[in-house]
Amino acid sequence: MKSQDTPFEGGPMDGRVLPVLLGMTGHPPKTYRIPVPDAAGGPPTVLVYRRVPRAHSSKLGLVRGWKYTYDPEGGRGGGRVRWPWSKPDEAPSGKPDDATG
Repeated sequence: MKSQDTPFEGGPMDGRVLPVLLGMTGHPPKTYRIPVPDAAGGPPTVLVYRRVPRAHSSKLGLVRGWKYTYDPEGGRGGGRVRWPWSKPDEAPSGKPDDATG
C-alpha cells in the first residue's frame, strides 16, 4: 500500500508530518482520527482532523497535495453523504399550529 507524508495543522499535532495510507483513489482519508490515551486510565480522547487541499496548480486549479486541519468539534455535523433527495436531519420548527386558530 502507498503512503504519503501529510502535514497536520492546529491542535496538539500542529507542525507534525505523518505518513498516511492512501485509499484506492490515491487520496488520504477525508477524516483522520487519533486516539490519545488518558493518563488516569479513563477512556481515550479522540482528536479529529479534516483533509483540506494544501495548494492548487496555477493553470487548471487542480489540488497539489493534502493537509489535515484540526476539527475541535470532533466530527459532529458531518461524515454523512448529503444527497439532494435525502431527508433533512431535523424537521423545521416554524410551522404554525392549526389547532390554536
